[in-house]
Amino acid sequence: MTAGQGAGERGRSDHCLATIADEVGTPFYAYDLDRFRERIRTFEDALADVPHLTCYAVKANDALALLEVVAAEGLGADVVSGGELAKCLQVGIAPKTIVFSGVGKREDEIRAAVEAGIRSLNVESLEELEEIADAARRLGRVAPVSVRLNPDVAGGGHEYLATGGGASKFGLQRAEAAEAFRRAAAEAALDPVGISFHVGSQLLDMAPVLAAATPAAELWRELERAGIRLEDFDAGGGLGISYGAAEPDLPAYVDSLAEIAGGLDATLVLEPGRHLAGPVGTFVTRVLHVKQAGGRTIAVCDGGSNDLLRPALYGAEHPIAVLAGDDREETQVDVVGPLCESGDFLALGRGLPLPRRGDLIAVELAGAYGRVMSSTYNARPLCAEVVLEQGSWRVSRERGTYDDLVRNERT
Repeated sequence: MTAGQGAGERGRSDHCLATIADEVGTPFYAYDLDRFRERIRTFEDALADVPHLTCYAVKANDALALLEVVAAEGLGADVVSGGELAKCLQVGIAPKTIVFSGVGKREDEIRAAVEAGIRSLNVESLEELEEIADAARRLGRVAPVSVRLNPDVAGGGHEYLATGGGASKFGLQRAEAAEAFRRAAAEAALDPVGISFHVGSQLLDMAPVLAAATPAAELWRELERAGIRLEDFDAGGGLGISYGAAEPDLPAYVDSLAEIAGGLDATLVLEPGRHLAGPVGTFVTRVLHVKQAGGRTIAVCDGGSNDLLRPALYGAEHPIAVLAGDDREETQVDVVGPLCESGDFLALGRGLPLPRRGDLIAVELAGAYGRVMSSTYNARPLCAEVVLEQGSWRVSRERGTYDDLVRNERT
C-alpha cells in the first residue's frame, strides 16, 4: 500500500497484506517490485537526455530482491561497505558502474574494490588515498579515485541526516581536496576520475545540492587548468520522498545539475536511494494489547524500533493505517513496540481508528532505512521480508530464529 492509492486499490493491497500476515506471521516488510521498477524508470526518463550514471544507494535497502531489479534495469550502485559490494557483485551489477563511498573503508574493503575493478573509490581523507595507492601497487593495478569535497553546505530533514556541513566527518575541505587530487595525479597507481559531494538525506528542497555544486564545479575547473582532467561529477544522493510534505521537484533538480555537469563536459553521477526504494515498502505489525495510561490510548505491537528505527531515531512520521479499521471512530493513539525502552514507538499521538487486539497496522513509505537498520535488541530475531510482484507474493528473506541469535556465540 503506497501513498496516493485509491480506495479500491488500497482494499486489495490490505487483503494481500492480511493474507501474508496469516501465512508468514508478523512483523514483516513487504516490497512492491513493480512499483520499484516504475520509480526507477521515472527517474531514468527524467535523465534521458543527460550523460549520466544512476548509482542506487544500497544503504537505503540492500535486499537482494531489490538489487536484482537494480541490475536488471541497468543501474549502477553506490556502496559503503565490503558487504554491500559483495551483494551487488552477487546479483550482477557491473563493477564499472559501482562507486564506493564512506568515510571508514577498511584495508580489506579497499583491496576488494580494487580487485573487482569498480568505477571509483570516493576518497574521504589523505590517509585513505595513501591506503588505496598502497593496495593498488600491491595488486599491480591502477585504482580509479574520486575525491569527496566537503562543500560546507548542510542539508537534510534531521541533523543526523546532514553530511555536508563544515564540521561533518564526511569529505575533505577545499584545500585538502585539491591536495588529494594533486597526489592522485602524481601517483602511478591512482587515476583521479571524478569529484563527489553529498550534503544530506531526505532533501525536499534541492537548493543545498545546487549550492554545493557551485564550489565543486569551481574546483573541477581549477584542476582542469592544472592539467588534471576528470570525468565524473558525482552530486551524491539525498533526494527525498513525501512523508506528508510536498514531493521534491525532480525535473528542476535534474535540469539544474545537468546544466552544471554539461558545462564541465562531465558525466553526471547521482546516487538515489530513499527516493527509489522508500515508497515501495510497507512494514506490517500486529497489535498485541490496547491499554489506557495517563489519558492516552496505547497500542502495543509485536514490531517496534528494533524493526523500524526511524521514528525513534529521527522523529520520522510515516503514514500509518489500521487495516480493516475504517468503520471505527478515530482517536489519538500511541503505536508502540514490545521493547523495554520508553523510546520504542512507531507513532505518537496519531489520529487512527481505535485499534483492537489482533489488528494489523501498516506503516507505509518504509522501503528505505527500515530493515537495513534493524537489530536483535532484547534478543528478538530479525523480521521477515516478502516481495509483491505481478499480483503474487513470495518470501524473499526468512524470519530470523532463536538459533540465529546464538549461531556465532561461544561459551
